[in-house]
Amino acid sequence: MPDFLQLTGKTFLVLGVANRKSVAWLIAKALEEQGARVLYSVRSEARKKSLDAQLAGRAVFVCDVEQEGAVERLATEVATAGMTPLHGLVHSLAFANYSEGFQPFQATKRKDFLQATAVSAFSLVELARAFKPHLTRQASVVTIGISSLLVTPDNYGYMGPIKAALESASRFLAKSFSADSEIRFNVIGSGPLKTSASAGIPGYLESYLYAEKMTFRKRALATDEVASVALFLLSERSSGVNGATLVVDAGLGLNYFDQEIIRLAMRPEAKAGAKREDAKSQ
Repeated sequence: MPDFLQLTGKTFLVLGVANRKSVAWLIAKALEEQGARVLYSVRSEARKKSLDAQLAGRAVFVCDVEQEGAVERLATEVATAGMTPLHGLVHSLAFANYSEGFQPFQATKRKDFLQATAVSAFSLVELARAFKPHLTRQASVVTIGISSLLVTPDNYGYMGPIKAALESASRFLAKSFSADSEIRFNVIGSGPLKTSASAGIPGYLESYLYAEKMTFRKRALATDEVASVALFLLSERSSGVNGATLVVDAGLGLNYFDQEIIRLAMRPEAKAGAKREDAKSQ
């Protein structure tokens, strides 16, 4: 069926493009390929300048969601520019201060936790509130979460609880907006991705390679696979999906007892056992 997603001619605002590896960029690029008009919001004038070539000819706005009132100003600017109504929003924002390297969770500083919460979770609430008058009745809001909120990776630290807050906020927004609209809020629970942002997480490369071995297919999740799911959620083809988290992890979360992983994990013990058996037989 031609134009199955029916995104042609629709307008979306995407927040969070940092470079060509960004989840936000792959989603925006896919939307444009489907004939949609994409508006971009970046964190700073410096970031906007760094993206001049990549986003040439596109509508680009600046909004630092950490600043009080910034999201409301963004909504006003987009509306004043005559680019509303919007058919959807993509919230692909996250920040954590790992400048001091890995710290145990109990060592988390108040200022770091609150800063990361404001940028990574509460900004979704502010975005929804500010843009509500500028969204179509059946618009879709998509945010990027993580594939499991039950795991406790050492090097992810306080971002685990903050991603849990993001996912919960999305569900509560879905309920709140249902009082007078059909605007939907959904989360993509993504497995580990190879992005510039993730490169700033201490020890991320080892975690990424480990996650790759944990997938059913033994091949890492690709960012464009997440983008494809985002397109579905942004389209009215997913009209029955609301307040949900769609896990996209290539089976990672279901493969705890993979034989290869067990073999690799037990290899030191296996070698020691083999040496003991050899010693006994001599």
